[in-house]
Amino acid sequence: MDVVIAPADEIGEIVADDIAAVVSDRPDAVLGLATGSSPLRIYDAVAQRVANGEVSLARAGGFMLDEYVGLPPGHPCRYSTVIEVDFVSRVDFAPGAVRGPDGDAADLHAACAEYEKAMREAGGVDLQILGIGADGHIAFNEPGSSLASRTRVKTLTAQTRADNARFFGGDVDAVPYHCLTQGLGTIMDARRIVLVATGETKAEAVGQLVEGPVSARWPATILQHHPRVTVLVDEAAASQLALVDYYRHTQTHRHLVS
Repeated sequence: MDVVIAPADEIGEIVADDIAAVVSDRPDAVLGLATGSSPLRIYDAVAQRVANGEVSLARAGGFMLDEYVGLPPGHPCRYSTVIEVDFVSRVDFAPGAVRGPDGDAADLHAACAEYEKAMREAGGVDLQILGIGADGHIAFNEPGSSLASRTRVKTLTAQTRADNARFFGGDVDAVPYHCLTQGLGTIMDARRIVLVATGETKAEAVGQLVEGPVSARWPATILQHHPRVTVLVDEAAASQLALVDYYRHTQTHRHLVS
């Protein structure tokens, strides 16, 4: 696991460099796309590069991490709508190239199985973007999630619903109780993972992710078992890392290793 500490306003450009390298090497690469505030700087940076003609996603594809259950297509809080507004509409993905789990399906369990199948048939995810919750969740894998879980229906915790109420006009009762989410095992299938976290509220989760024991109590800790994970954090999110000086040292001298 590589830990990179950088100013929050530089993290988007760092990850955009990674995405540009992936699609340059493989134009039909598959990207794993997260919603929420953490990846917004990434999407801004990539969109600017597409507008400048520096990067093209015309042959690339994408898979979303999760979706609420019961929100109709076009609902402003439905994640398929959010990713369309925040990213897809601003770049040159082909129509239908970005897919998400169907939270409006009549048979939710069948929809989860179909989503797993679609990801396999696409060849898997080349680069997965992740954020992390203050309780250590990634996607909607809440504390207590199986470390081997696959795409499935999950019940959101009261804390997650309260945290997400700000997207529903502050009305927690409007936040769905259920979602479809890629499982931790599904996320671990990605060939490379980049997790972004900023702010002091993420510091404990980042400390557990990087230096804590692997445990379902902190679901993101499963990433310690992945061979290619980069964790990008600002100073505030890095504030509870005991080995922070070592991470800075390795970051400074990384260019010396071929």
